[in-house]
Amino acid sequence: MKNTTILHTANEFVSKGDNESFLSYCTPQTKWVFVGDRILNGKDEVRAYMKEFYKEPPVFNVEKTIEEGDFVTVTGEIRLKSKTGKYEHFDYCDIWRFEDGKIAELKAFVIQKP
Repeated sequence: MKNTTILHTANEFVSKGDNESFLSYCTPQTKWVFVGDRILNGKDEVRAYMKEFYKEPPVFNVEKTIEEGDFVTVTGEIRLKSKTGKYEHFDYCDIWRFEDGKIAELKAFVIQKP
């Protein structure tokens, strides 16, 4: 399977609220870098992040996907429900790195829309 297909398949689980199935597509030592915000090391930290911020499944609108070797870059919009129950809207650019068909790293640039 191409890395793009793997990523979009994994993200379908996130859209359905099935974070554990998504995490099965990640390496045990997966690293997520949210530029200017935080760094998550390993599945346990990613799991805790998802539990905190994905109270309800996020809504993605993928605009572009570019695959080159072990990297997949995705741009688009995401909506997340805040702790107050209102949706917040963001633009994002994610750069995903794969190892042996698994998600090894994410570098995410996320900007909240006014």
